[in-house]
Amino acid sequence: MAAPSHGSVVVGVGRSAEDLAVVRTAAAEAAAHHRPLHLLHAFNWAATPGPAPAGGSRTDAENLLEAAGQAAAECAPEVPVSGEIVEGSPVEALLRAADTAFLIALGDGGMSTRPHSVPTDTPAVEVAARAGCPVLVGRAEPAPPGPLVVGFDGSASSRAALGYAFDCAESRGARLLAVRVIEPGCGDGDDGLLEEAVNRHAVRHPRVTTDCLTVHGEPTSVLLDRSRAAQLAVVAARGDGPVRSTLGAVSQSLLYHSPAPLIVVRGLDTGAGDGS
Repeated sequence: MAAPSHGSVVVGVGRSAEDLAVVRTAAAEAAAHHRPLHLLHAFNWAATPGPAPAGGSRTDAENLLEAAGQAAAECAPEVPVSGEIVEGSPVEALLRAADTAFLIALGDGGMSTRPHSVPTDTPAVEVAARAGCPVLVGRAEPAPPGPLVVGFDGSASSRAALGYAFDCAESRGARLLAVRVIEPGCGDGDDGLLEEAVNRHAVRHPRVTTDCLTVHGEPTSVLLDRSRAAQLAVVAARGDGPVRSTLGAVSQSLLYHSPAPLIVVRGLDTGAGDGS
């Protein structure tokens, strides 16, 4: 099995039908960004009761990767695909891969369909909170052919997310909806902050059609509502506070409740997120 190339889209491969759906999503993303795809399956022997089988689990893992490779080839035959089986925690394996990956992709563990019964330590939450690169959390149901939605609050991290969203919109040929939500007590007028940031990126992405929406309200509610018709939602992991290894309230709520695939933007140079 080959190790991932630097700058690959790395997707976690598990045993559920949802995992194959995420492989297809990751393959499409790799094709859109002209990146190779790396399939990663990790098996945690310590978490499995009883003695490890002599060879069955390895064979099962190889069969999983083969099925995932076939799914990727059907979705994006032009994308180079590699695969790897590692022993240990799936979360830690993905976090290690994130050090050199372009994007990490994994399933949501059922969050979009049963958010109140999913444990807080589900892999999608841990990886999205700790990875050193952007993280794509796929959903079991296909997304509608709507716009790409990105949240913006003026912070450096949200500017990086906006830049990443422009790249995604251009690679997908998608319309971009940039949303800024002004919370109660934070001013009454629209100061043009969102439009200014969007215009800076539009210079480098002239083919992207962009709509700007600035509204007053509660950010989580507004972004959740807008994500329901989106083909993809993009959000910064959290604001510019000192704590970096957790998710902010908005990104965590979207992770649990948004029906759209979600990219949590992490690990980017926030100074490069202004479009200059």
